[in-house]
Amino acid sequence: MTIALQACHLRKQYPGVLAVDDVSFEVAEGLCFGLLGPNGAGKTTTVEIIEGVMPPSAGEVYYFGELAGSRFREETGIQFQNTALQDHLSVRETLQMFQSLYDRKADIDRLLCECSLVDLAERDNRKLSGGQRQRLLLAVALINRPRLVFLDEPTTGLDPQARRNFWDLVRRIQRDGTTIILTTHYMDEAEVLCDQIAIMDAGLIIANGSPDALLRERYRNVIIELPAEDVGEQLTGIEHRKRDTGNIIEILTDDVYASLQALAPQVTNLNRMKIRQPNLDDLFLDLTGHTLRS
Repeated sequence: MTIALQACHLRKQYPGVLAVDDVSFEVAEGLCFGLLGPNGAGKTTTVEIIEGVMPPSAGEVYYFGELAGSRFREETGIQFQNTALQDHLSVRETLQMFQSLYDRKADIDRLLCECSLVDLAERDNRKLSGGQRQRLLLAVALINRPRLVFLDEPTTGLDPQARRNFWDLVRRIQRDGTTIILTTHYMDEAEVLCDQIAIMDAGLIIANGSPDALLRERYRNVIIELPAEDVGEQLTGIEHRKRDTGNIIEILTDDVYASLQALAPQVTNLNRMKIRQPNLDDLFLDLTGHTLRS
């Protein structure tokens, strides 16, 4: 297994605030690695240190076994969440402009095809929809044929169909062997795309591994969900929690039958009850006390 990226004991100290506290992790070549955390957790600072946008107070970043330097900058691509594009340029002209900045150059016609931009090649940047713009920004991040690409919350603000189309593009890029570092506010996105995730809180990595492994390690049971309005004044005799979004009560149980027996006398409408497996949203909430929202 070849390690594409290694963060070693990264630390970032601001006056009165330790934003990143001894963060270390490694990413194998060809994987999609997700860095997740609530606002203020330190994930953006960590990624900006790795990208070279800001210097660390301590620690080092290695790229294929050597300190990240000129080779790292030449062979990586970044899709920022917000990027200003030059007005009055077409999609093709935008790619040509960014291509001129690199020695490593992707074939623009192939890139237009891979990012589903062929029909938009001559369209002015200003006339792109949100999903089309994100596909163009992804193409810009790939213009130097990167071995590693950073995607910073790439689907924020997109409608469900545009998000799923973007996921298909990301999976296609990964199949070509590109290593991906993803930050996202969407747990379903992380579950679909990421081979490995790290969850940060208060400047520390508090969990690191594959989504399936982390869920198996944490949970041996299922979750019963029901609307709070379907429960009497107070739910007694069964341990539960109230989710801070959607006004939903959750019950974690390894004995569904016994839980249903305890619930039946206290619930006015069992028809709206759901039984499901724990997911990354649950893991994130249990570990950080936060729901992951932008």
